Order: sequence, then C-alpha cells, then structure tokens
Amino acid sequence: YALKTALHKIIKSHTDQGYWAVWGFIAKHDIDRYYEQDATVLDVYSESPHGVDAHSFTPKSHQCGNYVKEGECYNREHSFPRSWFNSTDPMFSDIHQLFPTDGYVNEMRSNFAFGEVGKVQLQSRNGSKLGKSKTQGYRGIVFEPIDEFKGDIARAQLYMAVRYEDQIASWEK
Repeated sequence: YALKTALHKIIKSHTDQGYWAVWGFIAKHDIDRYYEQDATVLDVYSESPHGVDAHSFTPKSHQCGNYVKEGECYNREHSFPRSWFNSTDPMFSDIHQLFPTDGYVNEMRSNFAFGEVGKVQLQSRNGSKLGKSKTQGYRGIVFEPIDEFKGDIARAQLYMAVRYEDQIASWEK
C-alpha cells in the first residue's frame, strides 16, 4: 500500500488534453507495428496476433460514428467503464486507460468487468468473449479479451487504481 501511495503522489497530476485529443493519440501511437505492421489501428478486440485480422481500421478515416455490426469502425474503449465514474475528467479522457477497439465489440462489452468467461454468450471475430464468469464466487457477466491483450488491460487497471486511489472508492462497483 505504501508503494502504491508513493506512486500515486508522483503521477496524480497531469495535463488533461481532453477526450477529442484521444483520436490524434490513437492515430499516432496505437498503430500496428507488431503483427502485420500495416499502419492500421491496433485494435485489441479485432487484432488476430497469429493470423489475418478479421477487420482493419485506417487511423482517423475509420473512427466510429454509427455502426450495426462488427468491423465497421473503431472507437475509444475505457478499460474502467466511464459510467463507473460518471464520465468525469480527467478519468474520462485519461489515455493510459483508453484503447482503440471495434465499436460494435466495445458496445458488446458495455460496462461489464473483465474476467474469465465460462459460458460464452457472444464472441468477437478475434475470440474476445462475453458471458458468465467462471471465477469462483462471482457468476455475473464478464468480458474476456484474448490472451494477447490481457496484460495491456491489466496494466491499465493497475494504473487507474494507483492514479486515482483517492477517488476510486466512490466509483460504481
């Protein structure tokens, strides 16, 4: 706890660039330089690390507007659902917890917690799943990204717990 609080004191102040600035950040920094290396958006809900991607999004031109199915556009996924903190800044626009994701799959995740899915209700083309938790003691609905991106999401969750330790207790649980 002492280490987490010490880290919190170091990172608690940062300049909020606003939610619309996230699009520019994604276009510059969340680019596939690892798998196909094709300058498309590295979407954690569409990327297929060991094969051909089901969907590819061009930065800026495939930003979400309206969508009715998977593969139409990408948007900004809050690893901590924004409803948990009432879309309040700076949490709402904190780039350290935002990921570019397929708009439709992001909507499928909704504000469900991340967890291991037992009984699958819905599955994206890259294998991310929504369904009943298989974790003992919790049988609610959870969302499980593919193994390749679980560490990235865990890092974002840890960051949020450290950065907002003085506010997190009031967030929805």
